[in-house]
Amino acid sequence: MIRVLLVDDDALVRAGLSMMLDGAAGIAVVAEAADGQEAITATDAHAPDIVLMDLRMPRVDGITATRRLRARSRPPEVIVLTTFDTDENVLHALRAGAAGFLLKDTSPPQIVEAITRVAAGDPILSPRITRRLMERTVAQAGAYERARAALAALTPREHEVALAIAQGRTNADIATDLAMGVTTVKAHVSSILTKLGLDNRTQIALLAHDAGLT
Repeated sequence: MIRVLLVDDDALVRAGLSMMLDGAAGIAVVAEAADGQEAITATDAHAPDIVLMDLRMPRVDGITATRRLRARSRPPEVIVLTTFDTDENVLHALRAGAAGFLLKDTSPPQIVEAITRVAAGDPILSPRITRRLMERTVAQAGAYERARAALAALTPREHEVALAIAQGRTNADIATDLAMGVTTVKAHVSSILTKLGLDNRTQIALLAHDAGLT
């Protein structure tokens, strides 16, 4: 069962999400929070696997809350669910450690799929966000050189795994493509994160895009 915490300052939004997710197999809404500070408190109390996080909220905003949650030793995964899709919001959320970024007009089946995929270790971004993010990150001054230099620290096998992650491949897909066990893939992913000083697979994909690999 995937334990989910809903974080949004709009009680109607929380109620709608709760009703929708309560009907989804394998997902349980364990708590709700109206701002980032409540999200941190609720995480302490309920240990969710996934936090569905709004961005603009009183007291502590979603990006700050995401950064604080992801800094923990055993952090929950965070999926941002918002109406604000500016490039700055997307980048700040992903840099803070969010594993996904969805817009509130995302269909219920897609939200359920996103929760399931992120719980399994796969990042998720809405297609529109992905296209804009790739254009923005590649265009940033010096991003290409910095990304190339960072990826040079990887072994050839790790480089292949990083490229596969950037292409949206799951651990099972990578294992099949590269003829290795899923456990070995996970070990490579862990090594990549450590070497590059990153938090999650989404940030590996960002770096690979910056390096022009996809």
